[in-house]
Amino acid sequence: MSVPPPMNMPPPPMEAPAIPNYLAWSIVAAVLSLCLCCVIGTIPGIVAIVFSTQVNSKLAAGDFDGARKASDNAKIWCWVTTGLCILGLLWTAFSILHGGGAQYAELLRQIEQAKQH
Repeated sequence: MSVPPPMNMPPPPMEAPAIPNYLAWSIVAAVLSLCLCCVIGTIPGIVAIVFSTQVNSKLAAGDFDGARKASDNAKIWCWVTTGLCILGLLWTAFSILHGGGAQYAELLRQIEQAKQH
């Protein structure tokens, strides 16, 4: 015969749901946006990192709805940063292909001439 639990016992703790934090994606996107000369893309990358770091702390506190919202916000900001990275990469490639490479080569030639004199 089993004994029922006392009435004043708290319920067993709820299992934390698996909520992605997107931290790796946000860090990679922020660093790539900085490397691709897209400083504007770095700002949403930092915002994505902030939301990503909030997910685990909210899960630990038992705030599952807050963790889910932070995860959704991190994902949105990761996509924004990734889009800006792609635009930065396309802009860099476009500028190099349409004269930017020649201007860069000319700048290097002038620097070499200045070193020789």
